[in-house]
Amino acid sequence: MKTIKLHPLFVAVTAALLSAHMSGALADQVVRIGFSAPLTGGSAHAGKDQENGARLAIEEINASGLVIGGNKVTLALDSQDDAGDPRTATQVAQKLADDKVVAVIGHMNSGTSIPASKIYSDAGIVQISPSATNPQYTLQGFKTTYRVVATDAQQGPALATYAAGSLKVKRVAVVDDSTAYGQGLADEFAKKAKALGVTVLSHDATNDKAIDFRAILTKIKGESPDAIMYGGLDATAGPFAKQAGQLGIRAKILAGDGVCTEQLADLAGTASDAIVCSEAGLGLEKMPGGATFVKKYEARFHQPILIYAPFSYDAVYIVVDAMKRANSTSADKIIAAMPQTDHSGVIGQTQFDEHGDLRHGVISLYTYRAGKKTLLDAVKM
Repeated sequence: MKTIKLHPLFVAVTAALLSAHMSGALADQVVRIGFSAPLTGGSAHAGKDQENGARLAIEEINASGLVIGGNKVTLALDSQDDAGDPRTATQVAQKLADDKVVAVIGHMNSGTSIPASKIYSDAGIVQISPSATNPQYTLQGFKTTYRVVATDAQQGPALATYAAGSLKVKRVAVVDDSTAYGQGLADEFAKKAKALGVTVLSHDATNDKAIDFRAILTKIKGESPDAIMYGGLDATAGPFAKQAGQLGIRAKILAGDGVCTEQLADLAGTASDAIVCSEAGLGLEKMPGGATFVKKYEARFHQPILIYAPFSYDAVYIVVDAMKRANSTSADKIIAAMPQTDHSGVIGQTQFDEHGDLRHGVISLYTYRAGKKTLLDAVKM
């Protein structure tokens, strides 16, 4: 039998590499976290704000070093544009599942989050929406659906209570944009308003691509409401409010978190002063980590926060917290760890109920004064 002599240098290098591998020094696992929101279209500014929050969290975690199960883990953000469209959202969800992401931050809209959630459930992937507020999202029986904002079942009644109590509204007209979000919020508002003795004069539907609301507004003007409830997003609420002002309607316009952005003043002009809107969470100025987060966000992206960035930022940290507690990056282990979440983050303390909703939801109410978003009140639900 012929003896093969190995060069001493080869033996030394091989031994060193084997030793390093056995110790885990060379182990470096890339773990993909999915993200989806509208990154094009009328709501792209809000979607990009959400994406920036998730990206900032991932960059921070990678910079600080993450070790799970003895392996050095590098997080990668797999970001996909759902264009705010339900059909596109399901295609994006399937792509993220095929990409083997271990969790998804998204989607932004209820109308995209709900259809996508079935795909994530079937694939065994945790989904945390930073902003979907339709109650149905977490009431489908899936173990994978979570959100870090309050729901329309809380937000709609909070708006109605404020309208009836503080604004002394007696008569209201309701309009929604026919999306799962807009219609759900408007319905919850109307239900509570009626219970408080407010007369709901009418309930009209438009769509989330509309730009001309004069026909609906002319009809509403004839009804002489004290307020108009608009269920939709800022891209359409801005023109809606502006055209209401042009028609001489002096009623307050009530709206939810999809409208309650810094961008609204640009979209509505001086008509933004007539708007009272809600956010399904603490306002940035009231968040425990808000001031610090603002500095980090603006230093990284050189632009102000619109609304959702803190929620997507915390959502990433919640996923990583589940990884650490599970001591695993496996999607199924993350799912198993999620119900025990007790995370202290920018938005406050996050704990989930059996549906994946926040245990302690907060609704913040805002108005606009000379185009500047101004906090009115914060209501614990």
